[in-house]
Amino acid sequence: MKVSRNIDPDEIGFDPARLARIDEHFGRYVAAGQLSGWQIVVTRRGHVAHSSTYGLRDVESGAPVEADTLWRIYSMTKPVTSVAAMMLWEEGRFELTDEISRWLPEFADVRVYAKGSAAKPYTVPAVEPIRVWHLLTHTAGLTYGFMQTSVVDGLYRAAGYDLHWPAGVDLAAASVALAELPLLYQPGSAWGYSVATDVLGRLVEVVSGQRLDEFFTERILRPLGMTDTHWWVDGDDAERLGALYVPDPRTGRLLRHEQLGAAARQRPTLHAGGSGLICSAYDYHRFTQFLLRGGELDGVRLLGPRTVRFMTRNHLPGGQDLGALSVGGFAESIFDGIGFGLGFAVVQDPIPSRVPSSVGEYYWGGVASTAFWVDPAEEITAQLYTQLLPSSTYPLRAQLRQLVYSALVD
Repeated sequence: MKVSRNIDPDEIGFDPARLARIDEHFGRYVAAGQLSGWQIVVTRRGHVAHSSTYGLRDVESGAPVEADTLWRIYSMTKPVTSVAAMMLWEEGRFELTDEISRWLPEFADVRVYAKGSAAKPYTVPAVEPIRVWHLLTHTAGLTYGFMQTSVVDGLYRAAGYDLHWPAGVDLAAASVALAELPLLYQPGSAWGYSVATDVLGRLVEVVSGQRLDEFFTERILRPLGMTDTHWWVDGDDAERLGALYVPDPRTGRLLRHEQLGAAARQRPTLHAGGSGLICSAYDYHRFTQFLLRGGELDGVRLLGPRTVRFMTRNHLPGGQDLGALSVGGFAESIFDGIGFGLGFAVVQDPIPSRVPSSVGEYYWGGVASTAFWVDPAEEITAQLYTQLLPSSTYPLRAQLRQLVYSALVD
């Protein structure tokens, strides 16, 4: 295990002995063969209070997790895409209430699933057009094929949109294909985790006139110094990439998922705004600090502070929480007491979840069990990296919150 920090934790309100419980606890997962290894970073007031690595990034080769290990962050790409969209919004390029069909005409006449089977679905016209804010809040009526909880999910899979998307399809073609599928519910009437951020990425492309990867590099990654963030890796970078695992359904021990894991070593045709990035903990640390500082880092401002505050408030209809509005199956977030902003889950009330946090804290994670949160009230950021599918296998995120907040003693 390697532990580092850039300040004595007690200077920023943490008990060092209590912070040490983080590594003791998560080390037990490795000892039990349930995780291959992990990396954890906790900061407060801009200082790293705890940064540790443990175990192996690749069990088969014996390569250890190191400070510069690269991780598939999957849906932790979504906040970056949301930032990209809001940068364009700040330039006056669109309104959040605009219909997306203004730029994506394939969404002009969407229909909504009402009843029937996958072989013979019955649909009705959408009574409300999909608007930009619907994409940012996952209230557009879109879904994911891998949910496997509805007829619409099955139609996504039949069209080739599961964990893997069709080979050779770019984001423009994917947007057209997704628009031809029925919506799961009327836009703005519910919350459903979905490909909405991928469609948002296509909107960024059309509005900006750049491919999404080009926009990311020129407008976000390079300005923030996120030079270790990629859409795919090869050469020495591929050697630094953590291997991807799933639990053996019989024993719970690790099985390598090379078929899915190998995708990170291939140049993509489609730059998925909802799940495409690979990065180091250092790079995403810089992204979380940019958010905590209200849209600025090291003299580079990408968003205004009021925009960041606006993004990280609950935008769900009627101020409701995910518990009241969510449809379909999803385990990425606790629902009760949690709202959703423009790209982030937002804590409205920490009590229903029975997990310590602050009102106004915002966060998200990825399907391979990575996670981050930003707590403006306590000036804390935290990140967790490992490569285990699915993220619901163990309660890693809730446990990290327990350990971090119980170590805060000022």
